[in-house]
Amino acid sequence: MRWKRALTVVGVHAEGEYGKVVTGGIVDVPGRTLYDKMVYLREKDDGLRRFCLFEPRGAAVHSCNIVLPSSNPKADAGFVIMESTEYPPMSGSNTICTATALLETGILPMREPSTKLTLETPAGLIELDCACRDGKVTQVKFRNVPSFVQALDARVEVAGVGSVALDVAFGGMHYALMDAAALGFALRPDEARDICVLGEKIRAACQEQLPPIVHPLNKGIRHVTITEFTGPLRRTRKGLTARNTVVVSPGRLDRSPCGTGTSARLAVLHARGQIKPGEVLDHTSIIGTHFFGQIVAVTKVGNKPAVVPTIAGRGYITSIGQYGLDPDDPLPEGYTLSDTWMQAVEGLQKTR
Repeated sequence: MRWKRALTVVGVHAEGEYGKVVTGGIVDVPGRTLYDKMVYLREKDDGLRRFCLFEPRGAAVHSCNIVLPSSNPKADAGFVIMESTEYPPMSGSNTICTATALLETGILPMREPSTKLTLETPAGLIELDCACRDGKVTQVKFRNVPSFVQALDARVEVAGVGSVALDVAFGGMHYALMDAAALGFALRPDEARDICVLGEKIRAACQEQLPPIVHPLNKGIRHVTITEFTGPLRRTRKGLTARNTVVVSPGRLDRSPCGTGTSARLAVLHARGQIKPGEVLDHTSIIGTHFFGQIVAVTKVGNKPAVVPTIAGRGYITSIGQYGLDPDDPLPEGYTLSDTWMQAVEGLQKTR
């Protein structure tokens, strides 16, 4: 056997959302910051994303994280997040997956009962507090980037649906958030395909119809790239709880409650006076798993009021193995088909 490329890959899921973590086979990529490295991969070496995520090595229902060195003296390591159609600046589930892989495989030292880490992402530095016991990470709690509202009560016209009311907020990516019940959804697993189809229509409508959505401090982070369907907020004796689901392009549901989606929702709830700093939101996914979100500070991003959220959840290692590229393989960067990907990703299917 002779491989042209070999990667060590740790499989992890964070409350149901599967995120591969590439821990070996890539020494580094050019760039001073992790944002620079993300741009380099996106512009110069996107074949790596397709190699990891497209068939036959991948599938539509997961992401991939490339562990890379950070030049920031405050960071223990860095990572770039790769999804089916984009490179998000930040992802909560992928942060949990990456931290779990780094600690449970011994790449970074584990200290019990708590290991504090700082990881650099393309969105900036993320501080983590990882609860550890008997060599396992039992919870990852991270302080996310400041999250803020870009628009409340916006509307877009969607073919076959009509006018859709939504909020736009940044939690690491720009989200369009909609009331699920107003669109006829109870957020049950058997609604997943219909939610995906509508979510992708709404995302496209947002990009076409809304005024430019641009991060105040990084003009490269722009556009609504992801949609979130929200269930009603309820108060219980234990605090606040709500259900949600997020549609990830090209059209599948995040299996977890989504960390950046939870952060975006916290920003919206705070802007509407529905949650106070210190209150905990038990955010539940469409499969019944939980992230716990909390606003720990208020701040500003540019001239926009913002909140600083923490998100807590758990990751579980499912596999450790290697991905290889046979030099004779006629499909070196993989392929997608619309039977499971909703659409073939135009221009990315490559043969020799």
